[in-house]
Amino acid sequence: MSKPMLSETLQEGLEAYRIGPKLRSLRQGKDMGLAQLGEHTGLSAAMLSRIERGQVFPTLATLLRIAMVFGVGLDHFFGPGEDAPVLEVVRVRDRLKLGDKNDGPLSYLFESLDFPVTKSRFQTYLAEFSGNSAESEPHAHPGAELIYVIEGGLELGIHGRSEVLNKGDSVYFDAGFAHSYRAVPGQRCRALVVVSRDAAPDSLSC
Repeated sequence: MSKPMLSETLQEGLEAYRIGPKLRSLRQGKDMGLAQLGEHTGLSAAMLSRIERGQVFPTLATLLRIAMVFGVGLDHFFGPGEDAPVLEVVRVRDRLKLGDKNDGPLSYLFESLDFPVTKSRFQTYLAEFSGNSAESEPHAHPGAELIYVIEGGLELGIHGRSEVLNKGDSVYFDAGFAHSYRAVPGQRCRALVVVSRDAAPDSLSC
Protein backbone atom coordinates (compact mmCIF):
# COMPACT_ATOMS: atom_id res chain seq x y z
CA MET A 1 0.00 0.00 0.00
CA SER A 2 1.53 3.30 -1.05
CA LYS A 3 1.92 6.22 1.33
CA PRO A 4 -0.70 8.98 1.03
CA MET A 5 0.39 11.94 -1.05
CA LEU A 6 0.82 15.32 0.62
CA SER A 7 -1.85 17.87 -0.23
CA GLU A 8 -0.74 20.62 -2.62
CA THR A 9 -1.12 23.24 0.11
CA LEU A 10 1.00 21.25 2.59
CA GLN A 11 3.58 20.53 -0.10
CA GLU A 12 3.95 24.24 -0.92
CA GLY A 13 4.15 25.10 2.78
CA LEU A 14 6.98 22.65 3.39
CA GLU A 15 8.85 23.75 0.27
CA ALA A 16 8.85 27.32 1.58
CA TYR A 17 11.05 26.24 4.52
CA ARG A 18 13.75 24.96 2.12
CA ILE A 19 14.60 22.05 4.41
CA GLY A 20 16.66 20.29 1.74
CA PRO A 21 19.01 23.23 1.00
CA LYS A 22 19.43 23.88 4.74
CA LEU A 23 20.40 20.23 5.28
CA ARG A 24 22.86 20.36 2.38
CA SER A 25 24.40 23.54 3.78
CA LEU A 26 24.88 21.91 7.20
CA ARG A 27 26.40 18.77 5.70
CA GLN A 28 28.78 20.58 3.36
CA GLY A 29 29.76 22.94 6.16
CA LYS A 30 31.00 19.90 8.11
CA ASP A 31 32.64 18.47 4.95
CA MET A 32 30.51 15.36 5.40
CA GLY A 33 29.44 13.00 2.63
CA LEU A 34 25.95 11.54 2.25
CA ALA A 35 27.16 8.06 3.21
CA GLN A 36 28.86 9.39 6.33
CA LEU A 37 25.71 11.25 7.38
CA GLY A 38 23.75 8.07 6.74
CA GLU A 39 25.93 6.18 9.22
CA HIS A 40 25.01 8.71 11.92
CA THR A 41 21.29 8.82 11.15
CA GLY A 42 20.48 5.32 9.93
CA LEU A 43 19.23 6.70 6.63
CA SER A 44 20.52 5.62 3.24
CA ALA A 45 22.61 8.01 1.16
CA ALA A 46 19.93 7.79 -1.55
CA MET A 47 17.19 8.86 0.88
CA LEU A 48 19.30 11.76 2.20
CA SER A 49 19.96 12.86 -1.37
CA ARG A 50 16.22 12.88 -2.11
CA ILE A 51 15.60 14.95 1.03
CA GLU A 52 18.26 17.49 0.03
CA ARG A 53 16.75 17.80 -3.45
CA GLY A 54 13.27 18.36 -2.04
CA GLN A 55 11.86 15.14 -3.48
CA VAL A 56 11.03 13.77 -0.02
CA PHE A 57 10.06 15.58 3.18
CA PRO A 58 11.36 13.85 6.32
CA THR A 59 9.17 13.10 9.31
CA LEU A 60 9.81 15.12 12.47
CA ALA A 61 11.48 12.11 14.08
CA THR A 62 13.85 11.74 11.13
CA LEU A 63 14.56 15.46 11.02
CA LEU A 64 15.31 15.44 14.75
CA ARG A 65 17.88 12.66 14.26
CA ILE A 66 19.53 14.73 11.53
CA ALA A 67 19.45 17.90 13.64
CA MET A 68 21.14 16.13 16.58
CA VAL A 69 24.07 15.15 14.34
CA PHE A 70 24.78 18.82 13.65
CA GLY A 71 23.95 20.10 17.13
CA VAL A 72 21.03 22.26 16.01
CA GLY A 73 17.36 22.34 16.96
CA LEU A 74 14.34 21.78 14.77
CA ASP A 75 13.90 25.55 14.64
CA HIS A 76 16.97 25.66 12.37
CA PHE A 77 14.89 24.02 9.64
CA PHE A 78 11.62 25.83 10.29
CA GLY A 79 12.91 29.33 11.00
CA PRO A 80 13.39 31.86 8.17
CA GLY A 81 17.17 31.30 8.24
CA GLU A 82 19.59 32.97 5.87
CA ASP A 83 17.58 31.96 2.81
CA ALA A 84 14.85 34.51 3.48
CA PRO A 85 15.27 37.56 1.23
CA VAL A 86 15.76 40.93 2.91
CA LEU A 87 13.15 43.51 1.99
CA GLU A 88 12.61 46.64 4.08
CA VAL A 89 10.63 49.63 2.84
CA VAL A 90 11.47 52.87 4.70
CA ARG A 91 8.72 55.48 4.40
CA VAL A 92 9.80 59.11 4.32
CA ARG A 93 7.71 59.84 7.41
CA ASP A 94 9.58 57.13 9.36
CA ARG A 95 13.16 58.12 8.58
CA LEU A 96 15.55 58.24 11.52
CA LYS A 97 17.25 61.68 11.65
CA LEU A 98 20.73 62.21 13.08
CA GLY A 99 22.46 65.56 13.59
CA ASP A 100 25.98 66.49 14.67
CA LYS A 101 26.73 67.26 18.32
CA ASN A 102 27.96 70.84 18.04
CA ASP A 103 26.64 73.34 20.60
CA GLY A 104 25.70 75.82 17.86
CA PRO A 105 23.49 75.36 14.78
CA LEU A 106 23.54 71.89 13.22
CA SER A 107 26.28 71.49 10.61
CA TYR A 108 24.40 68.63 9.00
CA LEU A 109 21.33 66.45 9.33
CA PHE A 110 21.52 62.83 8.18
CA GLU A 111 18.33 60.91 7.43
CA SER A 112 18.81 57.15 7.36
CA LEU A 113 17.43 55.54 4.21
CA ASP A 114 17.85 51.94 5.40
CA PHE A 115 17.11 51.89 9.14
CA PRO A 116 15.94 49.48 10.66
CA VAL A 117 17.53 46.93 8.30
CA THR A 118 19.68 44.45 10.24
CA LYS A 119 22.90 42.91 8.92
CA SER A 120 23.09 45.59 6.25
CA ARG A 121 26.32 45.67 4.21
CA PHE A 122 26.26 49.47 4.16
CA GLN A 123 24.45 52.48 5.58
CA THR A 124 22.81 55.09 3.35
CA TYR A 125 21.79 58.62 4.28
CA LEU A 126 20.16 61.65 2.71
CA ALA A 127 22.23 64.50 4.16
CA GLU A 128 21.41 68.20 4.40
CA PHE A 129 24.03 70.89 5.12
CA SER A 130 22.99 74.43 6.06
CA GLY A 131 24.69 77.20 4.11
CA ASN A 132 25.29 79.30 7.24
CA SER A 133 26.64 76.66 9.67
CA ALA A 134 30.18 75.98 10.83
CA GLU A 135 32.29 73.05 9.70
CA SER A 136 31.41 69.78 11.41
CA GLU A 137 33.75 68.25 13.97
CA PRO A 138 36.34 65.98 12.26
CA HIS A 139 35.52 62.33 12.78
CA ALA A 140 36.71 58.94 11.56
CA HIS A 141 35.20 55.46 11.46
CA PRO A 142 35.97 52.06 9.92
CA GLY A 143 35.05 51.44 6.31
CA ALA A 144 34.74 53.59 3.22
CA GLU A 145 32.42 56.45 2.35
CA LEU A 146 30.88 57.70 -0.87
CA ILE A 147 29.21 61.10 -1.25
CA TYR A 148 27.12 62.23 -4.22
CA VAL A 149 26.01 65.87 -4.27
CA ILE A 150 22.37 66.32 -5.26
CA GLU A 151 22.04 70.07 -4.72
CA GLY A 152 24.37 72.98 -3.86
CA GLY A 153 28.04 72.64 -3.00
CA LEU A 154 29.89 70.73 -0.27
CA GLU A 155 33.35 71.26 1.20
CA LEU A 156 34.97 68.02 2.36
CA GLY A 157 37.97 68.34 4.63
CA ILE A 158 40.25 65.27 4.57
CA HIS A 159 43.96 64.43 4.43
CA GLY A 160 44.84 68.00 5.37
CA ARG A 161 43.12 69.50 2.35
CA SER A 162 39.70 70.75 1.31
CA GLU A 163 37.80 69.39 -1.68
CA VAL A 164 34.81 71.32 -3.08
CA LEU A 165 32.08 69.16 -4.60
CA ASN A 166 29.39 70.68 -6.78
CA LYS A 167 26.04 69.33 -7.93
CA GLY A 168 26.57 66.00 -9.70
CA ASP A 169 30.08 65.46 -8.25
CA SER A 170 30.92 62.42 -6.16
CA VAL A 171 33.83 61.32 -3.98
CA TYR A 172 34.95 58.00 -2.49
CA PHE A 173 37.42 57.87 0.40
CA ASP A 174 38.77 55.78 3.25
CA ALA A 175 36.68 56.89 6.23
CA GLY A 176 39.35 55.71 8.65
CA PHE A 177 40.99 59.12 8.15
CA ALA A 178 39.46 62.08 10.02
CA HIS A 179 37.11 64.05 7.78
CA SER A 180 34.63 66.89 8.12
CA TYR A 181 31.90 68.57 6.08
CA ARG A 182 30.28 71.91 5.54
CA ALA A 183 28.15 73.45 2.83
CA VAL A 184 29.72 76.04 0.58
CA PRO A 185 28.90 79.30 2.45
CA GLY A 186 25.52 80.67 1.40
CA GLN A 187 24.46 77.46 -0.35
CA ARG A 188 22.10 74.84 1.03
CA CYS A 189 23.51 71.44 0.14
CA ARG A 190 21.83 68.04 -0.14
CA ALA A 191 23.82 64.86 -0.74
CA LEU A 192 23.54 61.09 -0.77
CA VAL A 193 26.03 59.48 1.64
CA VAL A 194 26.84 55.75 1.58
CA VAL A 195 29.02 54.24 4.31
CA SER A 196 30.34 50.67 4.19
CA ARG A 197 30.40 48.65 7.39
CA ASP A 198 33.63 46.83 6.56
CA ALA A 199 37.14 48.18 6.77
CA ALA A 200 38.49 49.42 3.45
CA PRO A 201 40.90 46.90 1.84
CA ASP A 202 44.59 47.72 2.03
CA SER A 203 45.13 46.50 -1.52
CA LEU A 204 43.37 44.82 -4.42
CA SER A 205 44.74 41.74 -6.11
CA CYS A 206 44.07 40.80 -9.72
